[in-house]
Amino acid sequence: MFFSFWTAAWGDDSPPYGCTGQCTPIPRRQPPNCDTRGALGLRSPALRRLGKSSIPDAARRAALSALFALVLIAAPSAAADPPPPGSAWHENYIHESDGTVLHADVLRPADLPKSARTPVILSIGPYFNHSGQVGPAGPAEDVPYTPAGDAGPSARFFDFVNGAHLMRRGYTYVMVDLRGFGGSTGCLDWVGPGEQADVEAAVEWAARQPWSTGKVGMYGKSYDGVTGLIGEALHPKGLAAVVAQEPVYDLYRYLYMNRVRFENSLATPALYDAIAGTPGITGDTLAYQESSVDDTSRPACPALNWADQQDPNHSSPYWRQRDLIAKARGATTPLFLTQGFIEDNTKPDGAYDFFNGLAGPKRAWFGMWDHVRGNDTDEHGRLAMGRKGWFDEVMRWYGYYLKGTGPKPTSVDPPVAVESSDGTWRAEKTWPPPDARTYTAALRPGTYTDDATNSGTKAGGAPYDQGPHGEGIWTFSPKFGHLVRFAGVPRVTVNQQSSFQNANLTADVYDVDPQNDATLISRGTYLLGGTGRVSFDLYGDDWKLPAGHRLGVLIASSNSEWWSNVPTFQPVTVTSASITLPFLRCQRNQTIQGNPSIKLDSYLKDAPFQVPADTVDSATDPRFPVPPPLASC
Repeated sequence: MFFSFWTAAWGDDSPPYGCTGQCTPIPRRQPPNCDTRGALGLRSPALRRLGKSSIPDAARRAALSALFALVLIAAPSAAADPPPPGSAWHENYIHESDGTVLHADVLRPADLPKSARTPVILSIGPYFNHSGQVGPAGPAEDVPYTPAGDAGPSARFFDFVNGAHLMRRGYTYVMVDLRGFGGSTGCLDWVGPGEQADVEAAVEWAARQPWSTGKVGMYGKSYDGVTGLIGEALHPKGLAAVVAQEPVYDLYRYLYMNRVRFENSLATPALYDAIAGTPGITGDTLAYQESSVDDTSRPACPALNWADQQDPNHSSPYWRQRDLIAKARGATTPLFLTQGFIEDNTKPDGAYDFFNGLAGPKRAWFGMWDHVRGNDTDEHGRLAMGRKGWFDEVMRWYGYYLKGTGPKPTSVDPPVAVESSDGTWRAEKTWPPPDARTYTAALRPGTYTDDATNSGTKAGGAPYDQGPHGEGIWTFSPKFGHLVRFAGVPRVTVNQQSSFQNANLTADVYDVDPQNDATLISRGTYLLGGTGRVSFDLYGDDWKLPAGHRLGVLIASSNSEWWSNVPTFQPVTVTSASITLPFLRCQRNQTIQGNPSIKLDSYLKDAPFQVPADTVDSATDPRFPVPPPLASC
């Protein structure tokens, strides 16, 4: 779960990352009347000064004891989550060559001897602190924060441990805190060389334990899904399979697109500093608490971590180290991936480049959801992604690659399960599908003002639902006389004139229905360097456009509900432009099990806006290429 600041600061109603409130079977109790801001405030200014280099060991221990005694007074006692049924919990520490010490929580099947060897499933990330996944910000993200009480392992993936019956199936489950988080020492570095070394060390440690068969799988969602992709790229000894839900493939693309900031690019790094600055629960050992505040390996760690991420240039050495698309190309570790096409937290930018760049066994669910897990449900039990059997498919993956049992997963489950825009699911061998053909359409020239006011959809809530919408240079196709299926990643090329640097250029692709209601299906943005030519990919999608619909392409200044486009107020003149669009050639008459995802319903209801009829009429280009009817292939 990547920490989206939108929920707390801008009121975005997207589900908290990791899990909706109902999917953790053993919720951690929130202490009543607990001022969590006070607990964070106590930790941040005071404990940061307790560096090993400046304070003698005895004095440091005394100061820590006094500070956590204050937390005990400030917050009522509460019990941490008990280990899942059928498990026995213990803690370990992993020592790295650079001096970093990682904390690990280990859950072993309680009915097996301590020496019994089992495969290991490992999750490593920033969210396994015993006091809560995201520290004092937890209540705003609908996850618990328990600063005081008895120690116990994080409940972050208890839904997986219990729902997949890991203990009964004979697996060991390990949760490791990345450097700087939970009970681990060191300075967080946003999936940089340090955290990459942590993943390698944790996997290899798990593989060589006396209770391990030497086969390790990785499991996670969002940030701890990203660490699975690190494992994919580095292939540490013992890693045999990865399951990654809604990760990020290139860390730059979580905060920027082509030098344009997302609105979380300033707040998110600071909030990860705050998560790293959260101590454990008061019942934790002094060793855990000391490690949790020890970031002296990089003095001024929080400020430097924030500053590192303010470089908007994708080609900088900092961001190149964090591009997992390039690092994982040709990787062979089996990967099972999920990615939402309309995901509004960990966007699909680069997802299909990563997936298709792998050389090993792979599976995926791609569809119309946001930042949710495969097993998440709403309060009525409706699956957020819409497809049943998440844990069954995951355990077939692990069973085959970690235990060598069961059939080859892709002989039972589709290599790629795809949900399209009407909520139906189908099987594909790859995505984009091999029969997707591209068509290049010329776009109309014109001029727009770089005022950064245009919103791409009405789905962003106030004030974005009030518009303006559709302001810029439109080009429309003729109405389609038959079903057209968009499937793949569009690419736009624009020749433009701008008076000075840093004007914004945004490209949007819309499904426009017979009433001229426009629903966004793809988008991208670019910060211009002055007059010249730019070419860039937009987001991939899988969308059905029925007969009577048409495509609309808008070149504009902004999508103000999506990016923080900074206006320059200069005119930008598009002298020529084109867009390359992917469409299926063959019919898809077979469906597989799966219902519409929850996000799809709300998106189709909230996103569209109406384009004036005279705008559609005047900007329709009869030469816009229209794919032929789908063929029987």
